[in-house]
Amino acid sequence: MSIACTEAKRAGETIAQLTDVANLDHPESDGRITIFTDKTGVVKAARLLLSSVTKVLVLADRVVIKQIIASRNKVLATMEQLEKVSSFQEFVQIFSQFGNEMVEFAHLTGDRQNDLKDEKKKARMAAARAVLEKCTMMLLTASKTCLRHPDCESARLNKEGVFHRMRLALEQVIEIITDSRPSGENEMVPICIYASIKVFKNKVEGLRENLYVISQENLSAMLDLILEHTEDFTDSAYTSHEHRERILEQSKQAKMELEQLVSVWMQAQSQKTKDITEDLEIAILKTCQCMNELKRELHHAATSLAADLLRYHADHMVLKALKITGMEGNLEAVAEYTCKLSEQKEQLVETCRLLRHVSGTEPLEITCIHAEDTFQVTGPQIISAAETLTLHPSSKIAKENLDVFCEAWESQLSDMSMLLREINDVFEGRRGEKRAYLSLPRPGKHNANLKALKPVKLDSEEQAKLGKLGLELHFLTSDVDSETEKWEDQENEIVRYGQSISSMAHTMYLFTRGEGLLKTTQDLFHQAEVFATESIKLASVLTAFSNQLEDDHKPLLLLEIDKLIPVCQQLQITAKNTVQGKSATFTKVDTCIRKTKGVMTILSQVLPLSCKLLRKCGTGNGWLRSPRPWRQNRLQRNTNDDSMEGKTDAFGIKSLEHHVTNLTFLESK
Repeated sequence: MSIACTEAKRAGETIAQLTDVANLDHPESDGRITIFTDKTGVVKAARLLLSSVTKVLVLADRVVIKQIIASRNKVLATMEQLEKVSSFQEFVQIFSQFGNEMVEFAHLTGDRQNDLKDEKKKARMAAARAVLEKCTMMLLTASKTCLRHPDCESARLNKEGVFHRMRLALEQVIEIITDSRPSGENEMVPICIYASIKVFKNKVEGLRENLYVISQENLSAMLDLILEHTEDFTDSAYTSHEHRERILEQSKQAKMELEQLVSVWMQAQSQKTKDITEDLEIAILKTCQCMNELKRELHHAATSLAADLLRYHADHMVLKALKITGMEGNLEAVAEYTCKLSEQKEQLVETCRLLRHVSGTEPLEITCIHAEDTFQVTGPQIISAAETLTLHPSSKIAKENLDVFCEAWESQLSDMSMLLREINDVFEGRRGEKRAYLSLPRPGKHNANLKALKPVKLDSEEQAKLGKLGLELHFLTSDVDSETEKWEDQENEIVRYGQSISSMAHTMYLFTRGEGLLKTTQDLFHQAEVFATESIKLASVLTAFSNQLEDDHKPLLLLEIDKLIPVCQQLQITAKNTVQGKSATFTKVDTCIRKTKGVMTILSQVLPLSCKLLRKCGTGNGWLRSPRPWRQNRLQRNTNDDSMEGKTDAFGIKSLEHHVTNLTFLESK
């Protein structure tokens, strides 16, 4: 590195000397432009500069890769020590070291993820880092449980599962940064129907330019492969009868359209005409239209199944029942609910596979695969944790362990809900357009004073402080989204405002992680101001709704409205208040997030209450019907920003360290 930098410096100095007009003895000049006679010397020096700077960049890349590998090796070595510990005191000491090493690894991989240009690699890195983030807390509680109950087989299996998954995630990170696999074999990527349909349509449309661009046999084979993979939908036990019939009908229609296309195509080849015939153009259009219809049916089948599953499991009844029966030590009941959880897991895994086919982009396809793997692994881990609690119903540490694994399951369900939303956005053409948020400041649309304010970016330490607060906001956003999905009339004005407010809160949550389109604190403050305004509008709608009610629960709704308005007004004042200095800016950010969280807390209470009152008052689904679909006004999220880009919260190590601090040796007694 030192030699490369010296070479680059020397090349730069050479160019500076050759182009220094003052030192030229006999420059040729026409009075306006200086012409250098030693052009060859300048060209050589420029090439040397480019070469040496390239060498510096390549070496710097190697250094970063070696840093990540070295950090991974330290984490693995400490993990081996953690696996072998036999006392709480030794565990606490080693885990403290492990936490510091994971923080270092998190920062290194987070920076590397931001530098990656390949969106597929970036998505894979995000998935691996998400596994490490969740497994770090699981490793803590699973190890504690194993130490507390060393003879318990289910506790041992639970712990081994976490260690194994973390090792796989660490290995995946190394595969991504080194662009290689340990065994040397190529990674087998499952076929995605959307991608296959896109390639097929491109080949069909290519016949307009060249009748010999592909052979008839190859085109037929491409369609056969697509239809073969639609069997993943038609053979699935969870696909509805209506969707199955429509997919089979469209598949049959696709074969017929291709046969007609081939017939006209062969005729055009025999005529050897340069211009495309009208019959061939019509056949091409019909074939492509048929494939679009097939794609639409597959999308509806997968997304409707996912939406139904998420709605059905939104109450997490099976997890709650496992916790209760486990604490009671009821082996039969736990066995019954573990069977139900296994069924739920199979449904979710199958749904993720179907969603992968219709994901629309490679990053979302990778996210679907990650979700499938997470459900596949977390389900058995919850079962083993529940079995441990059942065998030791009075163990607080076993209960804590089950809680952590259940939270991971709930978190993945929430992530799946977001994934479903993103897949729908891609299908409806709302993704990849690089559009700005409707609420962000744009020239000529907002107060001119905003231009005078210098945006402030938070450093990694401040981002980490906001991490916990942001996570709480994220959970509230998921709760609100779940409540809005329960409304039969999705065009109800209360629902529309609820969805819009939740979407804005989500962008603010992403800001706390260093992600999303809110890049600076000024972006956040403007978003908070718009958020407060929309929330006040919702309060007005709720007030109008309450005036139509004659019910014992009406005072409860009015009470929530009375809570909502002051919080919104306080948020407006905070967002508009001008501050100077980094410390004051951070305080303002913290206050805005807290006030936003307060609004979302109230909203999570208001929505179910309003839904209940709406059903009781009998005014029908037309009450407060929105004049236009909410989706037209909803804030959009960029595909790439929804990965874990820019995350500096270091796998949630702050809360992890809190657990380490609270470890007491009373548990070992």
